[in-house]
Amino acid sequence: MTGAHDAGAVTGPDESVLLRTEGRAAYLTLNRPRALNALTHAMIRRIDSALTVWEHDPAVETVVVTGAGERGLCAGGDIRAIHDDARDGDGTASAAFWRDEYRLNARIARYPKPYVAVMDGIVMGGGVGVSAHGSVRIATERSRIAMPETGIGFVPDVGGTYLLALAPGQLGTHLALTGSAVGAGDAQLCGLTDHYVPSASLPRLVQDLAHAPVRKVLDRHVRAAPPGDLAEARGWIDACYSADTVEGIVGRLLDHGDSGAKGAAETLLTRSPTALKVTLAAMRGARGLGSLEKVLDQEYRVSCAAFTEPDLVEGIRAQVIDKDRDPRWSPPTLAEVTDADVARFFTPLGERELGLAASDTTPEAPW
Repeated sequence: MTGAHDAGAVTGPDESVLLRTEGRAAYLTLNRPRALNALTHAMIRRIDSALTVWEHDPAVETVVVTGAGERGLCAGGDIRAIHDDARDGDGTASAAFWRDEYRLNARIARYPKPYVAVMDGIVMGGGVGVSAHGSVRIATERSRIAMPETGIGFVPDVGGTYLLALAPGQLGTHLALTGSAVGAGDAQLCGLTDHYVPSASLPRLVQDLAHAPVRKVLDRHVRAAPPGDLAEARGWIDACYSADTVEGIVGRLLDHGDSGAKGAAETLLTRSPTALKVTLAAMRGARGLGSLEKVLDQEYRVSCAAFTEPDLVEGIRAQVIDKDRDPRWSPPTLAEVTDADVARFFTPLGERELGLAASDTTPEAPW
């Protein structure tokens, strides 16, 4: 979306995140539009610092998060940097990025003031992390929301397995494994967003938040979301994704007879077999862990393990670097990924643990 904020409003030399306050609101704009506002480590630190200042500023009653440009809020983390670190580095930089990113995700979820995330356009991966944990999440007719990590040999993170595990039935498992993007109606059904506002109304909504309480502004601009597709697909999704294994899920999808089920199976067979099996285990583990902090601790273990596996570098190469869209997964088939292979991703990290569960809190709604 186009923000109402200009580069001159930023404080400091880094303009990748623009910060300003007006009236009762503080505005944070992700500002790398040519990279679809992909998050760098510097951006994560800048967002966290801004939230600290605004949390303790009594003049700031609401935080509003938007993305610069016309294409979307945020396409995710800077996976080129992850690729280069995995290929040429020792993983220290990536682990530090994930540590700060996941801590920020948890902070957003328990932020004591209304945190209004404008989820217009593309919102994927890390973009979900800085928006869908907020207390007020707004989608538009242009929203395309996804956790597409299995397509690059990775596993949904930034609290994505927590959010998707809360979706009705097996909808979250379907989205986590396939990486499929959903629009406003389906995002609301799955609990990823709260409100629908037509994109043409966003400039006025964003401006109104400077002058009126969040509830009054929402009452003025929120409309009924257009219907999505997932509600009608619940039958085959719940039946197929309740299988115990990824192989069982694929088999049920292929046997079901619904064209959507067949399409989902075909999508799964293009994804990293290792990532699929680890994602299914992570999703089912997330349901039992209970809190976002515990799930983020699990995701950090998984991310650090994925960094050492060949599929992450290969997936990013195929999708982002060379763009041949032809990843060569290792192992190449589901049958070759053993239970022991999956279990390695969940091995405790000892002193390197993220350790968020120790600060586990469940905040009340801040507005």
